[in-house]
This record gives sequence, structure tokens and C-alpha cells, in this order.
Amino acid sequence: MPPSSAPAARTRPISMSYLRAFDAVARHLNFRVAAEELALTQSAVSRQIQALEHEVGTLLFLRHTRSVELTSAGSLLHRSASASLERIDSAVRRIRQSTGRQSVSITTWASFASMWLIPRLEMFQREHPDIDIRIDATDAAVDMNNTDVDLALRYATSQISGAAERLFGEQLTVVASPWLLKSQPIHNVADLMRCTLIEAGDAYRTQHMQWLSWQRWLDTFSPHAPGKTAALSPARWLYFNYAHQIVQAALTGQGVALARQPLVAESLANGDLVEVLPEMRLSSPLAYWLLVAPRSKLRPEVRAFCDWLRQQADNTRLATGDVADPETLASPD
Repeated sequence: MPPSSAPAARTRPISMSYLRAFDAVARHLNFRVAAEELALTQSAVSRQIQALEHEVGTLLFLRHTRSVELTSAGSLLHRSASASLERIDSAVRRIRQSTGRQSVSITTWASFASMWLIPRLEMFQREHPDIDIRIDATDAAVDMNNTDVDLALRYATSQISGAAERLFGEQLTVVASPWLLKSQPIHNVADLMRCTLIEAGDAYRTQHMQWLSWQRWLDTFSPHAPGKTAALSPARWLYFNYAHQIVQAALTGQGVALARQPLVAESLANGDLVEVLPEMRLSSPLAYWLLVAPRSKLRPEVRAFCDWLRQQADNTRLATGDVADPETLASPD
């Protein structure tokens, strides 16, 4: 048998501690970082990996001088082990929650969390002081059947598979700070082109973002002849990655933003932002959706949060003039 080969496989079950160590090293491809995550010494992790290789009967990693890589057997085991460990951890978290304090876990994207959800949460906490809230702000899709997330709040069209409840739609509207308008009054498109326009940096990479772009707005409201695309040439551009950054720049007078109306309704109501051309609102094909994990639907704390969320959505529809969609089942992002 070559010196680099692992011994023949045993038949007894694999130790969970070995799999934890293996998963950490496979994710980081670094024994030192894995050891720090597990609060173990690097030599202890190395011994656990060697023991696991002895158990399965083959090498799981190729050790180089300054790097580590998975073998084909290691890749196969990691795909299975990582999914299994996540399911186990999720089950343990749910058990702990059921035996301890009530809690609701929510996944949503960062801009919606900071601009719509978090400012309203104090009201829910005041009404339900015994329910803990955990928010995971991420754009990544989440498998609601295999994580401990109770509900997802997403931004999407209705042409995606899966059942979700529509909370509200949106229009796009031109907004600026009252300070900026004192020095740069805006009455029409020509005035707008003399300003700094604020836009998402990836506005033209996908159809999803193009719907929210200044160019689409200008194509709709330009004074040019129908069918002719107007040249978009403002005084300057200011680009950001997230909707909340775009609105923050507008709030501080750095330019004019094309904002999602439900996310700026409060700022418009209290005068921090001004709707510059209210007659030029642009309907968006996107909407905001609620998706509840099947295993969480009957939990009282989740039902209480969803009821509160629907009431907040009703308030937003009232503030923005949105009409509830009779088709409440559609698809989450």
C-alpha cells in the first residue's frame, strides 16, 4: 500500500466530532482557521481528520505546503455532511426555542429591513414583550424546509414558482431633500437633468434592476416624441449598491433619487424628503411578499407576528395608494 494512502475503512459509525472538524476544514480549506472556529488546537483538528480518513478508508484532503484541497472523496462527503449537520443544527435550535422563550426568525434583504421593518418593530415588541425577534438580512435564497427561519420577506414579480402572500406593490417616485430643492428647484424633466441623479450601480445588469432605473423612468416621461429614447445626461451620477444607501444620499441632499414609494412613505410624510414630480410616478412590476415556513404556520408567536405584519402592510397600502391584489398567492424572490 502506498505511504500516502489511508488504511482500509472500518464499519463502525463515524464520530460526530470528526464530521464537525471535517466540515470546518472543508469550508475554510485551512486547518488553522477551522481550529479557531472550533476552539481547538490545530494539531487536535489534524488528528481528527486523520482519524476520519482512517474510518472511511481514503484520503479526504490533499495537503500541500501552503494550501489544502478536497479530494473527490472529500467533496462527496462534504456535500452530504454539510447538509446533514445543518439539518441537525436546525432541529436543535427549534427544540431549544420550543422549550425556552418564544421567538420568530425572519429573513429579508438589508434595505427592506432597515427602511421598512426595523422602524416598525418597536410597536410589535411593545405589544408582545415575551416574543424575541431574530432578523437575518440577506439577499440569498433560503430553503424554508431545511433551516430554522420562520418567515421570509421578499421582493419579486409574480412569475416565480412557490406560494407567497402579497403584502403590497409599489410605484417609483422622484424624491429629494427640501434643502436641495431650495437651491435647485425642480419643476420638469429639464430641471431634473441639471441635478445629480442617484442610482443603483448595477441598474442595467438585470431586467429586475432595469425596471427601477432612471432610463426607464425617462423613457416613460420624456417630452420627446413617442418611440424615441431620450438621452439621459444629468449634471453627474452618484451610484450605490443598496436602496437604503440611495435614499440616505437623497436625505442628505447629495442628489435626486428615484425611490421605491413604500420604502420612503414615512420620510415623505414627515417632510424629510419631498416628492418632486408627484404626477410622474412610475408603476413597478415588483411587489413585496410574505412566505411562511410550513412547519412554523401554527406556532402562536409566528401567527401573531404575521397578523401584525399584515396590519403594517395595510397601513403602507393606505399611505401609498396601493390597491390590494386579489391574487394573494404568488412567488417569493
